[in-house]
Amino acid sequence: MKAIECKELHAAYDPRSLGTDAEVLHGVSISVEEGSRVAILGPNGSGKSTLLKALTAMIPYQGELELFEKAVNGMKRREIASSVSLLSQLSQLFFSYTVFECVLMGRYVHVGGGFSRYSEADKKIAEECMRRTGVEALAKRQLFTLSGGEQQRVFLARTFAQDAPILMLDEPTNHLDLKVVAGMSEYLNEWSRQQGHTLIGVYHDIPLALALSDELILMKEGRILAAGTKEELLKGTALEAAYDFDVRGYLKRQAIS
Repeated sequence: MKAIECKELHAAYDPRSLGTDAEVLHGVSISVEEGSRVAILGPNGSGKSTLLKALTAMIPYQGELELFEKAVNGMKRREIASSVSLLSQLSQLFFSYTVFECVLMGRYVHVGGGFSRYSEADKKIAEECMRRTGVEALAKRQLFTLSGGEQQRVFLARTFAQDAPILMLDEPTNHLDLKVVAGMSEYLNEWSRQQGHTLIGVYHDIPLALALSDELILMKEGRILAAGTKEELLKGTALEAAYDFDVRGYLKRQAIS
């Protein structure tokens, strides 16, 4: 089954920009099979983060968009959240919560809201997600007292706790040190392969993207430049065309040094 499919998707942050030169995505078409691991790559400003937001109907769009073969424009927000969890680059909360309360919010879509309605099973899932991201010792801390890296791990835990069949990550390793990134990569690979979940990530770190994906989508100037297996795209010149740079040569030099 197709986890996500869109055809001729146009998107913008202002609905008045749709159909004009000011739109951000210009006729994007992609198809992602259930259980796939996909990395979206491209230079800054190519529309990668915008594509994730459009695929979750967070911004205005035109075109055909389906989640599990159901049209998104006929789905309620709660139904979309049951299918997709998204970790944005700039996750934030406007009120102070403890780490545990924040992670438990990931279970909201399953229970209908209100901390008094969370079950013991929900709480155990939140605790396991905190353990997986290494923030269990911070459970009683207020979010605003944490470092940027600690906050990012908390938001990751909240995203995992949502337990949607599609997980989208937008630069998930921002502010994270190498040890945490290595542990997170191991968990994501285990999570996607053993449970058959679909993983779609936007990455600047190309080696990390290759480690967490089987398929690549390369973007440039709001369009899809190339899409296919990572083996196919690494053999050709698509990476260099996307970045206007000798990516493979750079990666080889980095590996040698």
